Amino acid sequence: MSYRFRLVGVSGTFDRLHVGHKALIRKAFEVSERVMIGLTTSRMAQHKTLANKIEPYAMRKKKLESFLKQEGYLDRAEIISLDDPYGPAIMDAGLEALVATEETLPGVKKINIIRKEKGLPPLEIVLVPLIPAQDGQRISSTRIREGKINEQGNLLK
Repeated sequence: MSYRFRLVGVSGTFDRLHVGHKALIRKAFEVSERVMIGLTTSRMAQHKTLANKIEPYAMRKKKLESFLKQEGYLDRAEIISLDDPYGPAIMDAGLEALVATEETLPGVKKINIIRKEKGLPPLEIVLVPLIPAQDGQRISSTRIREGKINEQGNLLK
């Protein structure tokens, strides 16, 4: 199979691994031979809404690995702990692109500014649309933690 890229990055907390996360990850594997997945550490996720309800890092990693295995992606993936907003994306010369949503686009643009300052080429950006829930609002881990929707985007309240 021929891929557009050799190595792309995608990152997130991936709490309550939902259909939006899965679409983002699938897109990364659709366009690249290998995918570096930055998984936010629990310390890094402390600022999020209802942070006390975020699944522990080990549980999120296990669910992510299970999904990757189920999809046949595990051998093409590298999961790394993400302890800062940028991770290796600001210094990895082998990285060619980042897979992102409109929500994460400002961070990706900042990564490219830092890369330019370091003399590295900018990363291409592969945008994935946000997935709407049953009510038309976006699916998010926060809404799942709040008990408003489930991982498929179905309304609970």
